[in-house]
Amino acid sequence: MTTQLSPSVQKVQEALRALGFSIQVVELEATTRTSADAAQAVGCKVEQIAKSLVFEGKQSQKPILVIASGSNRVNEKRIGELISEPLRKADADFVRQHTGFAIGGVPPVGHLEKLDIFIDEDLLQYGEIWAAAGSPHAVFKLTPSDLIKMTGGRVTSIK
Repeated sequence: MTTQLSPSVQKVQEALRALGFSIQVVELEATTRTSADAAQAVGCKVEQIAKSLVFEGKQSQKPILVIASGSNRVNEKRIGELISEPLRKADADFVRQHTGFAIGGVPPVGHLEKLDIFIDEDLLQYGEIWAAAGSPHAVFKLTPSDLIKMTGGRVTSIK
């Protein structure tokens, strides 16, 4: 764990503070790029990882963020029904363009623009969860309630 945060991770730390949260972002030696990697690095269940997945509306090209439990797959058709248009998984350039972060490190907050956010209802069963913090080596611990408050996301079934 390092004490000096990298620029993208510092941006997430500042976004959390600006939202009124005293949550501490940590950078780790181990990778947190995948849910399994992150769970191993912080010592929790894969299901407690709040993975941020960016999708693109097929007609509108609008970015959609789904924050899913680490073990769950997103049912794109279900989310498409919620936004009234089909989705596709966003490519790396689209993700960076709309969030300011690279795939594998997209946090739930601090994006370049406002995103429509959907939160996996399965995350609500845990007392604590972990989210990416701006790089594939950075995370922060929070509660599901914190996640809902900081993102304004809509809780739904994503499966």
